[in-house]
Amino acid sequence: MINWDAHACLPQHPQADFTPVSQLHAAGVNHVSLNVGADMNPVSQVMSVIAGYRATIAAHPERFTLISSVDDIIQAAADGRMAISFDLEGSTMLLDQPDMVALYAELGVRQILLAYNRNNSVADGCHDVPRGLTGLGHRMVEAINEAGILLDCAHSGRLCSMDVMNASSKPVIFSHANPYTLVPHGRNVNDEQIRACAATGGVVCVSGLSWFLGSSHPNADDVARHAAYIANLVGVAHAGIGLDICFQQRGLDDTPPGQFDPAYWWPASAGYSASKAPTFTPPSVWRELGAALRRTGMSEAEAEMVMGRNMMRVAQQAWAKPQPLKLMAA
Repeated sequence: MINWDAHACLPQHPQADFTPVSQLHAAGVNHVSLNVGADMNPVSQVMSVIAGYRATIAAHPERFTLISSVDDIIQAAADGRMAISFDLEGSTMLLDQPDMVALYAELGVRQILLAYNRNNSVADGCHDVPRGLTGLGHRMVEAINEAGILLDCAHSGRLCSMDVMNASSKPVIFSHANPYTLVPHGRNVNDEQIRACAATGGVVCVSGLSWFLGSSHPNADDVARHAAYIANLVGVAHAGIGLDICFQQRGLDDTPPGQFDPAYWWPASAGYSASKAPTFTPPSVWRELGAALRRTGMSEAEAEMVMGRNMMRVAQQAWAKPQPLKLMAA
């Protein structure tokens, strides 16, 4: 059994402590996707974070491994090591160049969403004016498919997410987003989006944030309730887990340089509170999640699908690169 957390955040700092990653591993997680940058982070910061994270992973080969395939994850689990990949939340670090996608793939990025809450030159954020996927955005989708990176619609505007899912030739995921029907927050996804994601063969992964779960102190049963809603709507094969735990660490300032305005990225009008930070499920929730999913009526096999097998299937498809054409002998 492989447990797969589709999204987690350490400080956006090259010296981030990986103790939380070890805590996830101790709780039963075999693979985690770590965020290495979002639209508010300049390329200099993103590259610094990637370099620092890669150095930490390389310094502890007995504990961590940076993966590029599902086979790598299976091997890491067999060896008792935590499998790690990276994800990007936005497109600004792509510098409007589709060729940048393949470069990030070489550095360990296995998952990309195109807009973080606000519009950019590629796609729409969920808290901005709807436009849809831009012409450049269509080229980025093609580049992401071609590079063998998993395409993510979390944080995207509804109209734009539908465009992305229509444009992609491979399965698309929401790495950390919950059903809007259960909690009507702009970051959550409606039934139409969930159905469209399932139609691509993709997975909607439940976030563990209090704002999006509708619980001030979220626990395994809260996560399971949202996963069960997705499973009941489109089938258990399309539900997953991406708890989006954000691990803060004293002494590390990861504030993006320049004119960074938190109220722009997380507007009060969209339901964010500057005076009340969200709470997160603890890493230990993974120990309780199987039982919580079974309490919703899922079988043990179905709970295992939600906790990892579904994301393994989708990654296997998305990470596969097209085989080069072979010239026929004359």
